[in-house]
Amino acid sequence: MPALLGSGPKTQRPHGLMLRITDRYILREVIAPFGLALLVLTFLLMIPPIMSHAELLIAKGVDSLTVLRLMGMLIPQGLGITIPMALLLGVLMGLGRLSTDREAVALQACGVSLYRMLYPLVLLGVAASLATFYILAVAVPDANQGFRELIFRASASRAEGEVKPRVFDDDYFPGVVLYVRDVSSTGAGWSDVFLADTRDSSQPVVFVAEQGRVVLDQEERRVEVVLRHGTRHQVNPADPGTYEIQAFDESLIRLDPESIFPVGGPSKGYREMTIPELRQQEAQLDTMGLPAHSPIVERHRKYSIPVACLVFVLIGLGLGVTSRKDGKLASFALGMGVIFAYYILMYGAEAMTKGGSMPPHFAMWVPNIVLGLFGFGLVTWRSTSVERRIGIPFLSRRESPRPSLNDSEGHTKTWIAHTTAPQFSLLKFSLLRLLDWYVTRVYLGTVFLSFVGLLGIFYISTFVDLSDKLFKGQTTGLVLLKYFWYATPQFTYYVLPIAALVASLVTVGVLTKSSELTVMKACGISLYRAALPIFVLSLIWSGALFGMSETILGNANRQANRLNFEIRSGVVQEVDVLNRHWIVSEEGAIYHYLHFDPDKDEFGSLSVYDLRGRPWELKSRTFANHAKFETDKGWEGHGVWVRDLASNVPQDRALVAADVQPLTFLESPDYFETDPPDAERMNVRQLGTYIENLGASGFPVVKLVVALHRKMSFPFVTLILTLIAVPFGVTMGPRGALYGIGIGITLACTYWITMSIFGAIGSAGLLAPMLAAWAPNLLFGASATYLLLTVRT
Repeated sequence: MPALLGSGPKTQRPHGLMLRITDRYILREVIAPFGLALLVLTFLLMIPPIMSHAELLIAKGVDSLTVLRLMGMLIPQGLGITIPMALLLGVLMGLGRLSTDREAVALQACGVSLYRMLYPLVLLGVAASLATFYILAVAVPDANQGFRELIFRASASRAEGEVKPRVFDDDYFPGVVLYVRDVSSTGAGWSDVFLADTRDSSQPVVFVAEQGRVVLDQEERRVEVVLRHGTRHQVNPADPGTYEIQAFDESLIRLDPESIFPVGGPSKGYREMTIPELRQQEAQLDTMGLPAHSPIVERHRKYSIPVACLVFVLIGLGLGVTSRKDGKLASFALGMGVIFAYYILMYGAEAMTKGGSMPPHFAMWVPNIVLGLFGFGLVTWRSTSVERRIGIPFLSRRESPRPSLNDSEGHTKTWIAHTTAPQFSLLKFSLLRLLDWYVTRVYLGTVFLSFVGLLGIFYISTFVDLSDKLFKGQTTGLVLLKYFWYATPQFTYYVLPIAALVASLVTVGVLTKSSELTVMKACGISLYRAALPIFVLSLIWSGALFGMSETILGNANRQANRLNFEIRSGVVQEVDVLNRHWIVSEEGAIYHYLHFDPDKDEFGSLSVYDLRGRPWELKSRTFANHAKFETDKGWEGHGVWVRDLASNVPQDRALVAADVQPLTFLESPDYFETDPPDAERMNVRQLGTYIENLGASGFPVVKLVVALHRKMSFPFVTLILTLIAVPFGVTMGPRGALYGIGIGITLACTYWITMSIFGAIGSAGLLAPMLAAWAPNLLFGASATYLLLTVRT
């Protein structure tokens, strides 16, 4: 007995040992979901650049090492946002698991107070704070600036491919409108080039050439467009007798290098500056007598966000240790709510600073102070009793008086054993219907929470990216809200497959871990039949993705891109039918106008360049000072002149002028009121018709065919990921759903990267377009089929 009881010092040793074991146990429970959340959130932020930058660079021949470096440089910016978020989610999910299994109550019953449970979490929070500070203060400025400089260097090798075929481009070279009918995927340049130099608006110059390319030299700051085998046209529309035409074998057009290679390279924004550079910027602004709000706020942001890790630990402990049984996804929802509150407070305080109603040195600390006080009060209130509950009502698991597969396994087996055969068949039929509803309910709840939470990540990261434009006055809150509205369909297009994957893994994993799947098998229900509702719903999600791409996605992306350009540059991008100015006819002629009124069907200053047929040359040019459409007469031009540029026409007969002349060659007004063809904004049927027409004209359509098959293959990503998730959920279920989710997310990352690589290879003509678009589905579908056939059903 003395040996068991021991003296005073001996009785303290086991207690201390228990606390050290408890610390490691709590950390182990938190670190796993923390790592998983970090992986998922960072991957979500990487999807847009993978889909845009990486695929484009690969298709244009940029070496794989450069592409990997570019993608790697984007990771620190994502980690600066996702580490604090993942820490909060990890604490909530880890402690939520302890609370669900009543282990938190047992720890407190053994004398481990809530404050003592905070000790290992604070250690983890300090480590996360240090990592976040290093990323924001050192890694992000270096990586962001390195990314921008590497993009500039890479642009020299892919500049010709930046110009889209059959699209009027007036952004790449300011003051120059460029239209090409084909862009070589091997770097051979452009074919059939139309270039309008409008830098001198009083005397615009038009070049028509069979070939063209761009020459960029960053060291010498040289930007030149080289055209071969063409003609140069210049005329004052008010005096067509001054028409000048010059033929050339090669023409060199020098452009302003500042738009491509600014002096000193790409300028640093405040986010690309280190803390010493921000202090220097503050001193310079003070010397000039200008407000230094922006650099001060950005400098304090690099300190306040790391400290938020400790605040999130405090809130996570207060919300995570409870008696609720809502599960990990409810913790995820609570965490997203806290994160939203943090960023709302942060940017609200920053807006007040811009308005002069709050000191800039204090603004970034407002969310830490407010949420820190909330977390401290919550932990204090919770420490009196872990039974105090803060949950999400509609996510709570309500107990039902009726027997279920989860709480009446023994009773169900006994009842079946004492029934006759017909009763067994009837019960089995009833159980199948009940089973379908049960699995569907769990799955849909998980999909909803995952979808809303992951969609919130996109909103937060996008707001963080564009917030400086709002507070600098380059845009307004209304424009930002409109951008979010139009960007939501694309965000949904990215998030829905991941939400379906997570929901499938969680649903199957939970059924496996709770032995409910074992009960189903004992009742004669196979894994395939139990997962049938999940497969059906995944097909519904695939249909939803396909429906989005066929209806709203194209127009929404166009509007979102326009608003994004406006927010970042402060310039309203002219893309609607009223301001388009340039359009190609169905037969290949180019129309240019200064004004078009779709209500009155009127043109102002209409020019028509007749480039129809082969070879590619300007055959005639028509100008109308005013043109109006009449239902009974058609198009009628006023102040018209026509210049015939055929070589066999005498000069005295080349020019024909008239006060009024019918313009019978113009399309109907409806043609000018619709958007020009663009693969990104066309549905499958429209794109197929467009490809057929282009192919009949003898133009390469490989990229468009890849895009066509991509539109049909990508929506099946939800089914493919679900097929992969089900067997992984079964095999990883006993170890916890988080293990299966981690592996599933890794597979999803691999799927997206594989899809981008095959798409780039197909666009470059190195693989059949259909195979390039469907190869990821075939590869991952075959792997999923193998796993389904080998898993124990």
